[in-house]
Amino acid sequence: GHVVGFLGDGINDAPSLHTAEVGISVVNAVDVARDAADISLGERNRGVLHQGILEGRRAFANVMKYPSMGTSSNFGNMFSMAGAVLFLPFLPMLPTQILMNNFLYDLAQVTIPTDNVDDAFTGTPQRWNIAVIRDFMIFVGPVSSIYDFLTFFVLLWVFHAPAPLFHTGWFVESLATQTLVLFVIRTAGHPLRSRPSRPLALTTVLIVLIGMALPFSPLAPALGFVPLPAGFFVFLAAATLTYLVLVEVVKRRLLGRRAGRRPPWRSPPSAGQGCL
Repeated sequence: GHVVGFLGDGINDAPSLHTAEVGISVVNAVDVARDAADISLGERNRGVLHQGILEGRRAFANVMKYPSMGTSSNFGNMFSMAGAVLFLPFLPMLPTQILMNNFLYDLAQVTIPTDNVDDAFTGTPQRWNIAVIRDFMIFVGPVSSIYDFLTFFVLLWVFHAPAPLFHTGWFVESLATQTLVLFVIRTAGHPLRSRPSRPLALTTVLIVLIGMALPFSPLAPALGFVPLPAGFFVFLAAATLTYLVLVEVVKRRLLGRRAGRRPPWRSPPSAGQGCL
C-alpha cells in the first residue's frame, strides 16, 4: 500500500532500481545504476531524501490551499451574482470592478508558496483528494453567499445605496471576506494556533487595505467607486469577523467527519499504491 523506494549504487542493484517506484542512486555510482535510478543524490546522505520528502509535502499542502479557497469563493460569488440580478435594477458589480476584484484577489495569493505548513500535514504521506475541495465548495461557498446577500440588504435598506455606492460596498466586502478567509482555510487546525508566513500575512492584509482605500483614491471615478460611509466599515468589520468564525465552524465539521479515518486532504491509496 506504499510506494517502494530502493537505494543502490552497484551493478547488482540496477534491476531493483529499475523495478522500484522510486530508484535512488548517487552521482558516483556505476553508470548502469545511475541510468536505472530516478533520483541521483549529490552526496551519500539519506537525510537529503528526508528533507526532499518534507519539502514535497509542504509544496503539496500549499498547492491544496488555493483550490480549496478559490472554488468555495467562486462558487459563492456565482450564486450571489445570479441572485442579485433577479431583484436589482442595475448590475451588481461593473465589469471593470470585477476585474479589479479578481486582480487584487489573485495578487494576494502570490505568496501562498511561502506559507508555513502544519507538522501534522507533513508527518504523513498525502494524496490529491478532490472530495475535500468539493466539500469546501459546496458547504463554504453558500456561507459566502449568505454574507453577500446580507451586504445587499444593508446597502439597500440601511444605507439606501444607489448603484455606485452598492457597487463599491459589495466590492469591498467581497474582497475582504474572500481574501481573509485564507487564514482559516490554510490550516486544518485552529487558525490562531497556526502561524502563516510573514509574506503571506502582510500581502493578504495589504490587499484588503488597498481594496478599502480604492473608493477614496484618485482611481475611484475611473473604476466607478464612490466613498463609503463610516457606518459601512462598522458593518464590514462585524460581517467579516462573523464570516470567518462561521467558516471555521464549517471547516471543523467537514474535517471532523474524516477524523479517525485519514488526515485532512488525504485520500486512501489504492491497492499497491501510496506515496512518499
